[in-house]
Amino acid sequence: MPHSTMGDVRDLRIVVVGAGMGGLGTALAFAKRGFRDISVYENASNLGFVGAGIQMPPNVMRVLHRLGVSAEIEAEATDVKGTSIRKGSTNEELAHVEMPDIREKYGFPHLTGHRSNLAGSLYNGCKKEPAIKFHFATALVKVTSFSPKPTLVFKPRDGPEFQVEADILLASDGIKSVTRTQMLAELGTVSEEEDTGQAAYRIMLTREEMAHDPEMLALLDSDTVVRWVGEKRHIIAYPVSNHNIYNLSSAQPDTHFAAATNATYTTKASKSDMLSVYHDFCPLVHRMLNLVPDGEVCEWKLRIHKPLPTWVHGSVALVGDACHPTLPHLSQGAAMAIEDGAVLAEVVSKIPADKLNDPETITKTLKVYELLRKPHCSALVDLATHSGRVLHLGEGKAKEERDRLFKENGKSGSVPDKWASPDVQKMIYSNDCVKEANEQFERLFATL
Repeated sequence: MPHSTMGDVRDLRIVVVGAGMGGLGTALAFAKRGFRDISVYENASNLGFVGAGIQMPPNVMRVLHRLGVSAEIEAEATDVKGTSIRKGSTNEELAHVEMPDIREKYGFPHLTGHRSNLAGSLYNGCKKEPAIKFHFATALVKVTSFSPKPTLVFKPRDGPEFQVEADILLASDGIKSVTRTQMLAELGTVSEEEDTGQAAYRIMLTREEMAHDPEMLALLDSDTVVRWVGEKRHIIAYPVSNHNIYNLSSAQPDTHFAAATNATYTTKASKSDMLSVYHDFCPLVHRMLNLVPDGEVCEWKLRIHKPLPTWVHGSVALVGDACHPTLPHLSQGAAMAIEDGAVLAEVVSKIPADKLNDPETITKTLKVYELLRKPHCSALVDLATHSGRVLHLGEGKAKEERDRLFKENGKSGSVPDKWASPDVQKMIYSNDCVKEANEQFERLFATL
C-alpha cells in the first residue's frame, strides 16, 4: 500500500534518545514548535539529578527563555558579575575581569547554577507538554534502520526488547553514544577519541561546612567566578543554589585513568592524591579541599573526540556530546547541546507538507542543522582546548607573556582565559542560534 501523505509537519514522530541536557532541550524545543508526537527514551530509571555546578552563559539563557524555563533557573542561580583569575600558589590576583553589563550587552545574564536545577527546570517544562512522553529505564540496544524511517530496538530494565519506528531520530545519547557508533559503522568509519590528558575533580561544599571561615564565606557570598591557575592544572569555583553551595571543578594531568586497565570515566579518588596534586596551591584552596570527606573524592576523565565526518545519516541526527564533546574550560558543553535542540526544532518545522514522506528532503533538512552548528561547535571545542593549554603553562616566556596580558584585565579586548575574554564572549554570547537558523535556512538548503 502506498504511504498516505501526512498533512502536517507537526505530526512527524520525533524520537529522542537520552534525557540529558541535550535530550530534554530538544524535546521541549519540538513541543514549543507545535510538534505533537515526541518520545524520549532514557537508560536511567529517573533523572537522578547528579552532577555538580554548571555555567549558563547568555547564549543558552536566550534559548531557555524561549523555552519558558528561564525564570525557574534564575530563581536560584548566581548572576555572575565578574571573574577573578588568581595564581594558585599565592592566591594573588592576576586579573579581575568585570562583567557587570552582560545582561545589558546580550539581553541575558551569565549564570552559574546546580546541574539539577537546569535539568529539573527543563524536565518540568517537558512535563507540561502533553506531546512529550518519557520512557525511563529503557536502553537503546541498536538502530536497525537509519532511513527512510529510523527503526530502533530498546530494552526496558524489566521486560523484553521491543521495536520503535520514528520519522526522525535525534540522538542525544552522550559521549558514549550507541547511535553514533552504529551510524559511523554503517558509513564504514569510526569515531576516534582524542586523549586530552586531563582529568577533573568535582567538589561541592555547603554553607555549613564553610561557615567557620570568613575568607570562604566571602567567596560563597560573592557574584564572582574564581580560577586558581598553576602549571598543568587549575581550579575554577563559583557559588550555586542561592549562594548555599560552593562548586569547585579542577583540571589536572590524567594519571589515574591513563594507568587504568578498563575504560572507566569516573572513579572514587583518594583525598591524599588530590591534596598532593594541588600541594603547592595556597592555604585557602587547601582549607577547601580538606573539607571533602575521605571517601567522597570523585575524579572524572575529560574526553573529547576528533571531529566526526558527519552528524547526520538518513533521518537521524546526533545532538550535543554525541557529536561534539568538549573540554569544560569554555563552559559551553550543555549550552551547545541545548542550542542544537533548538536549531533542530527550527529547521525540521520548515519541511513542506508535500515532502514529509521524502527521505531526501528530511536528510537535507537535518544536514542544514549540521551546517549551522558544526563550524560553530568545532570552533568552541578547539577554543576550550586552547584555553586549557594557556591556563596550564609552566614557568617561562609564554607564561610571563600570559600574565602580562592578564594584568591588562581585557583592556585590549582579549584575555588569555578565553572564557573571560571580551572578544570571545562577544562571539559566543551574541550568537542567536534560532535567529541564525531562520535567516540561513533557505540559502543552506539550496547548497545541498
